[in-house]
Amino acid sequence: MKSWSFRKKFFVGLIFIIALIGGYNYWTGRHHREERVVSKNEILHLELNGVIMNGKKFLGQLKKYQKDKSIKAIVIDINSPGGAVGPSQEIYYEILRAKQETKKPIICVTTGLMASGGYYSALACDKIVVAPGALVGSIGVIMEFANLEKLYDWAKVSRYTITSGKFKDSGSEYRPMREDERALFQSMINEVYDQFRTTVATARKLDLAAVTEIADGRVMTGATAVKLKLADVEGTFEDAIRLAARTAELGDDYRIFKPKKERPGLMDLLSLAGDDEEDDLNSLDEITKVLAKKSSPAELVKSVMHTQYLNQPLYLMPGYWE
Repeated sequence: MKSWSFRKKFFVGLIFIIALIGGYNYWTGRHHREERVVSKNEILHLELNGVIMNGKKFLGQLKKYQKDKSIKAIVIDINSPGGAVGPSQEIYYEILRAKQETKKPIICVTTGLMASGGYYSALACDKIVVAPGALVGSIGVIMEFANLEKLYDWAKVSRYTITSGKFKDSGSEYRPMREDERALFQSMINEVYDQFRTTVATARKLDLAAVTEIADGRVMTGATAVKLKLADVEGTFEDAIRLAARTAELGDDYRIFKPKKERPGLMDLLSLAGDDEEDDLNSLDEITKVLAKKSSPAELVKSVMHTQYLNQPLYLMPGYWE
């Protein structure tokens, strides 16, 4: 008992020290004024990485700098398998709004992955540059469910609900899905899928029937995407920068500006806080709570099994990861 008590105290103390260091890094990083040497002509370099679940970080930087007079063009470097439907569409519309309101050229580029919601977001750009071997496309919608009925039986746990309507507990993990529920979800998927197809056809100036032929969820190389007119040109990040400079008529007189991370340090390294939590971590107590939450068994299971993505329509490439 004494040994366990010592270990417990040591563990709690270690967590406190980590939280203290993280809180210090977070607080100083958040309130440190960004030092920036402003040039007459700048190309804003933004990144859209990972699974898109809300896009707050990306949108925050886009809105902060898009109307800056020194910014003459924007290059968005995408490496994403997609994500939730709503946030992917929001990013698309905000890029479109920035392009229309500022009249500045916006170029999207990927040398890695631009799939599903990541590709949807890129459709708002003036031009899409892709490395020939990059993975592009995955035009489609996916919605995953889990049936844990046998697991509950094994654990001798019985679950039930009291609802206001027959569809209120649709997608519940403790029972099989009914046919009318399956039809309801399929109708939702078809509607969101039609939105995706229509956006591709409109943005890329393609016939809807031609888009439908390749909008079956397939992933393709960047070279194939260019041939099918889903992207504009093969190239690298440097090619995208040069294209942006040429479109903005900057010649060689420009510099690349990439915003610094607002919150560097331990919190970022441990990936303890997602976009949803970013604006709420204003004290050491709140940071400590996030640490405790993220290290809980329930959160570990959620992370391993990806249950946070269940029961919602996704513009997300199968086999996604974080």
